[in-house]
Amino acid sequence: MDFKLTSEYKPTGDQPEAIKQLSEGLERGDPAQTLLGVTGSGKTFTIANVLDKIQRPALVLSHNKTLAAQLYGEFKQFFPENAVEYFVSYYDYYQPEAYIPVTNTYIEKDLSINDEIEKLRLSTSSTLLSGKRDVVVVSSVSCIYGIGNPDDFTSNVVRIKTSEVVPRNQLLHQLVEGLYSRSEIEFIRGKFRVRGDTVDIFPAYADHAYRIVFFGDEVEDIESFDPVSGKIIEVLDSVSIYPANIFVTSRDKMKHSLHQIQSDMFRQVQFFKELGKHIEAKRLQDRVTYDLEMLKELGYCSGIENYSRYFDGRAAGTRPFCLLDYFPDDYVMIIDESHVTLPQLRAMYGGDRSRKQNLVEYGFRLPSAMDNRPLKFDEFEDLTGQTIYVTATPGDYEIQRSEGVIVEQLIRPTGLIDPPIVVKPSKNQIDDLLEEIQIVVQRHERTLVTTLTKRMAEELNKYLLNLGIKSMYIHSEVDTLDRVETLRDLRLGNIDVLVGVNLLREGLDLPEVSLVAILDADKEGFLRSDRSLTQTAGRAARNINSKVVMYADHVTDSMQKTIDETERRRKKQIEYNKKHNIIPKPIIKSKEAIMSQTAVADKKSREPKPYVEEEKMSLAADPVIQYMSVEQIEKAIADKRSQIEKVVKELDFIEAAKLRDEMFELQELLKERKTKRQ
Repeated sequence: MDFKLTSEYKPTGDQPEAIKQLSEGLERGDPAQTLLGVTGSGKTFTIANVLDKIQRPALVLSHNKTLAAQLYGEFKQFFPENAVEYFVSYYDYYQPEAYIPVTNTYIEKDLSINDEIEKLRLSTSSTLLSGKRDVVVVSSVSCIYGIGNPDDFTSNVVRIKTSEVVPRNQLLHQLVEGLYSRSEIEFIRGKFRVRGDTVDIFPAYADHAYRIVFFGDEVEDIESFDPVSGKIIEVLDSVSIYPANIFVTSRDKMKHSLHQIQSDMFRQVQFFKELGKHIEAKRLQDRVTYDLEMLKELGYCSGIENYSRYFDGRAAGTRPFCLLDYFPDDYVMIIDESHVTLPQLRAMYGGDRSRKQNLVEYGFRLPSAMDNRPLKFDEFEDLTGQTIYVTATPGDYEIQRSEGVIVEQLIRPTGLIDPPIVVKPSKNQIDDLLEEIQIVVQRHERTLVTTLTKRMAEELNKYLLNLGIKSMYIHSEVDTLDRVETLRDLRLGNIDVLVGVNLLREGLDLPEVSLVAILDADKEGFLRSDRSLTQTAGRAARNINSKVVMYADHVTDSMQKTIDETERRRKKQIEYNKKHNIIPKPIIKSKEAIMSQTAVADKKSREPKPYVEEEKMSLAADPVIQYMSVEQIEKAIADKRSQIEKVVKELDFIEAAKLRDEMFELQELLKERKTKRQ
């Protein structure tokens, strides 16, 4: 299927020329191009039009999960009929394994995996290997970290057709090889159940399940169905079921790998003994022996990723497989906010290596752990296809790779111009900020405040809340999906002020924000460099009443560069508006558009709410329930049962008891309805 761009808008301003130049560059085979686009100029729309023209798979790489979630929502809107996937780290919390020699402190790995994001990651790998060409994957830098061998993943795909002769037990064996597990009690993702000649499979990457019906050894029927209600969705001729885990291998490879691991363990233990490091030798032997026993018995052990080189069949020192290996050769790489994303990509390898060196040196891990790592930057460059760097402030690397040719997109389709910048003294900056916020609140608009530290962001947020201002803070310690939800609340007006550090800089689509306040703007450094200041100022550029206030005692070089560049752009934008008789229009997005654009937040797993004793009212007295049909009540009972299973897993037994009582009431009501029918 081809890409099919869906939008009520047409390219305007600089967009048509930018689309033309980028498309022609890709068709010519240019290895790299740079799109210099100001905030609000429709860079995402431009890229979507380019993909619609060239009809090639694409990876959109973002430097943080918040922006990735926004881009995912935007591309889903542009390509509703095509495969738009989301690939970010599936950890809500992650404490890596580490050892600190100075204090002799070993820190064990601790993590919390978000099941919904894991599902989206599996959906990404499955879609890429399905052979589809109309695929856009929005990813964080998680894409350069090691995952399973794509060949092993493909070889474990179970393909079934109607009228095909496949013994039922052979199918069950294939599912287990693909890391699915059998369960007759709970039917959740990654599980299958068997009822006579019927096999139900709930793919780990989907919201629907498949039912395979056998007649002897022949596949008689294949259906997709709703795993909650059991309602049939579609009758199929064939189905492909992808593995339940991205780290999957064959039994033969597992057996061969165990021998290699054991051999390397003996070699490393002997090496430690020769150096007189008997403690390290004993530590390593105990750790690896235990892991080997777990792998033999369960096929899994804690820290299994440290043995990935053996399972992948890679030589020592070679790079791991990653998401980029799952793409076809002609895919297009789009690096969003490249001035930040590229340095982040460079830094990943060094940080990972320094931590693992201690683990290997002191006997906590085999040397093979060093090969479970993110890509080096040169390895990343080797794997990238033709690349488009998208940024408002290109760095030296992008300019060099693009051979100095920059595609500029300074004109906004709405006619909006860059916000004016006002410099105010830092003395009494908080009092002045409060006055500015009150003006913005009266216009029913929003404010962003950037601080230099997380602590300052939190303290300022507390101060604003105490004054009755609806405020919230956001920084790197806030959970992935919580950040998206906070930004949604800001846009919907549930909060008026958002305080943050550097997460408020790149790419966030916040047309409701009319004021950006930069505290301590004259403190030179990464967060107050000319690029950072330009990006921060751009957060207000989507509002007609936009304004940027820099609080500083003197104007630094970075501040002056930002002010000069802003004035250059404003001049060009104003001239364009006059020439074409354009009156700037505010961007007004409906609640539905905001909810759709931040749809990833809906995946957030909710914490159990504290129980509050309240006056109970019979569910049967609810007027909505009263007018339900028998079929609707049956579906409501099934939904309640599903909710009970979910909260029990979260150990919220009080909520489970409440839901159970409601389910019993619905069952009693169902009996009454059926009796009346008779």
